[in-house]
Amino acid sequence: MSNAITARKLYEHYIANRKDLADRLLTETFTFSSPRDDRIDKLSYFDRCWPQSPVFREIAIERIFESGDEVVVGYRAEKIDGGAFRNLELFRFEDDRISSVEVYFGRDA
Repeated sequence: MSNAITARKLYEHYIANRKDLADRLLTETFTFSSPRDDRIDKLSYFDRCWPQSPVFREIAIERIFESGDEVVVGYRAEKIDGGAFRNLELFRFEDDRISSVEVYFGRDA
């Protein structure tokens, strides 16, 4: 499976609220960074970034670029409450699993 497909699967698992399946895509040393989070570990990522109740109706990938062990994804997220925004995310891979994600916040859509 290509790294781009693996990145797509993480979004699918997020929308379906399937942490169990998402966990299998991540390395044990996975880190997550965003303007609000600085290299948090996998446990903190699931605690902070995977809400108990669904927040998003859809995450539509608008562009995806794969180069070696990195994938860049641009997407539009639609919230259940009607809001929407665009972000970019940089995925890094080790042995076909996601080792880190860096989020770059975009603007409201």
